[in-house]
Amino acid sequence: MKTTWFSLLFVSALAAPAFAGVTVNSPFNGNEVSSPFTLSANASTCSSQNVVSMAYSIDNAKDIAIVYATSVQAKVNSASGKHTLHVKAWGNHGAVCVTDVTLSVVTPASSPLVPLNAVAVSGIQALTNWNGDTDLAGQGQSKGNTILTNAPAQSGYARQFQTAFLNNGDHRYYVRFGDDTEARNFLYDGWVYLDGSVNQIGNLEMDMNQVMPNGQTVIFGFQCDGWTNTWDYTTNAGTPTHPIDRWIHSKASCNVRNWGTNKWHHVQVSYSRDDYGNVTYKSVWLDNVRQDINATVPSAFALGWEPVLLTNFQVDGMGSAGTHTVYLDNLTVYRW
Repeated sequence: MKTTWFSLLFVSALAAPAFAGVTVNSPFNGNEVSSPFTLSANASTCSSQNVVSMAYSIDNAKDIAIVYATSVQAKVNSASGKHTLHVKAWGNHGAVCVTDVTLSVVTPASSPLVPLNAVAVSGIQALTNWNGDTDLAGQGQSKGNTILTNAPAQSGYARQFQTAFLNNGDHRYYVRFGDDTEARNFLYDGWVYLDGSVNQIGNLEMDMNQVMPNGQTVIFGFQCDGWTNTWDYTTNAGTPTHPIDRWIHSKASCNVRNWGTNKWHHVQVSYSRDDYGNVTYKSVWLDNVRQDINATVPSAFALGWEPVLLTNFQVDGMGSAGTHTVYLDNLTVYRW
């Protein structure tokens, strides 16, 4: 039976589909994706011929993005619904090979879903036990002050963070808001207001720390990196007892200096952990626009802390010297 361009290949969703020399690494057969999604495929030979070009199409559309190479990497736009993605390769003597992937394209949610059994701690910005310190991991110096204010404010009790810095100095503000060691899923949900001093801000960091039942501390580190224009997350590149704390740049874009001044911005970050302190950073929403992170990294540290849930709000300076002011309101952390 002759294989046609539109024939379906039924393969396990646990492995990348491959047929006649074409391997699709992403998306997998049966995946649910949002538009645009990432296509990654390769083919070195087709019917024993060296591959000279590749392309893809969706359903009955014409070939898209013909590349004269043995791999194709692309961001693919598609309408919502069920579709068949066709990935095609040509050999140097005319052979044609095709892999078909069935997938469902969904519209990303404008806000994250929180289960009914989630525990919510709201109004964290209004707690009275906030403190602040210079981040000694940085290269500069800083001096910060934080107070409650009713202007600007959404709830009537916004927290103002005013920081003076030298040489890109960083200042970390933090507060304890609980001591649950069992929760594994979290949503950080807050509103940030920036004024004209945002041009002196390099990074805006919104972290959470949790002590697990084994006594190790999981660091959920997340920041909008104005130096690399990315959302970043932390990992422990060492071991819990000999940690090496590092930032990883995701493919999701962010620069706090581009957010816009004199208005409130809604930031929501979803992540989870396993029993060993491996953290999965799932998605980030900025003003109801979702970007997926989808990264799992080790992030357990043997710090000797007592059980605690703690959040950091860190503002990093940009430049030789300056003063910047940031406001935080309606900060809620959901856990389940």
